[in-house]
Amino acid sequence: MTMHFIRFLLMFVVVAGAPQATAESTRIAVIYTEADDASPSSFATLLDGMGSTPGVEIILLSLKEQENPRLSQILLSAAQRGSPIRLAAAGGNIGPIAVLYPDIGEPYRSVFSKIIEGIEENSHAKVTSYAVGKNFNAEALSGELKRLDIRVVIALGRNGLRAANTLDKEIGVITGGVVSVPEADVRGGAVLSLAPDPALLFSRLKALSPKTQRVFVVFEPRQNTWLIKLAKDAARNHGIELVAQEADDLKTALGIYQSIFANADPRRDALWLPQDSSTVDELLVLPLVLQESWARSIPVFSSNVSHVRRGALFALYPNNKELGRNLANSALGLANGDPTVRGVLPLRDVLAAFNTRTASHLGLTLSSTQQRSFDLLFPEQ
Repeated sequence: MTMHFIRFLLMFVVVAGAPQATAESTRIAVIYTEADDASPSSFATLLDGMGSTPGVEIILLSLKEQENPRLSQILLSAAQRGSPIRLAAAGGNIGPIAVLYPDIGEPYRSVFSKIIEGIEENSHAKVTSYAVGKNFNAEALSGELKRLDIRVVIALGRNGLRAANTLDKEIGVITGGVVSVPEADVRGGAVLSLAPDPALLFSRLKALSPKTQRVFVVFEPRQNTWLIKLAKDAARNHGIELVAQEADDLKTALGIYQSIFANADPRRDALWLPQDSSTVDELLVLPLVLQESWARSIPVFSSNVSHVRRGALFALYPNNKELGRNLANSALGLANGDPTVRGVLPLRDVLAAFNTRTASHLGLTLSSTQQRSFDLLFPEQ
């Protein structure tokens, strides 16, 4: 049934912010606006049908009741990630969202286009995108955003973030398409990193190689201290000893990798290659690591899908469209002052790649079901 008068009809179980009527009943909230109520009889029939269900209590939440702060509290506490609910709590409209993304060529342009596609699908607001080059006009950009009454910006990549940091402090900023951000550049909103959540990496590792008990990682502290903190907790939860070693430059990193392979035990050890421009050099570090991994039967897993093509066992990498959807959710949360959306967050919208030839060399056997859990298989058939 099509109902023009309902702008939002969202049914959800209110699990926080409102007490249950009885221990057995379930509260269903119907969010609507009376201004568009063109067919009251149809609406009443629908509600009667819902209300006649045993154990169900209907709560009507009209958007005109925004002067009552309790409505916003109920909505936001009931669904932390529900962007339509956040939009209703904002009164039905948070205004347009601007996306600032790098003016860059392929293949990176396609990556940002996919992220923007996800943002547009999940924003529930008008999205205006701006390609930002290295020499952008900050004054002109700020004037344009003011003219459009932009209150929230999604900054993608380094150029997008650099442009966002020139804007008035009243404009909220959500950041994505970067691995990490200096603390000074985090303007109160979330940074959705491109670095896969270590918990997801370790979970996948244990599924593929249950014998692994120790994981080595080399990292540059200015880039990845925040990620290693998460990784230590995740490793502990998966029964893994994480040996994280700092390296400030490429020379130091090479020495550490050589030491790791000289002492690694193929019966229990593995190596993780994070996204780190100082310690995971594509020309010097990667060839050395993959050669030693093959010679000594040490599993290497990565946060870069291209490494799997070259011989790493597996990698997790961004699902760009889903990342865009989550950026839109975070923008809605920021617009509503949601205090839970803050700081640098690891990537959980991931796809997975796997190298069957490397697995065979390491003596790892995967079932067909396990292989189907990967989005890319190498060598390509």
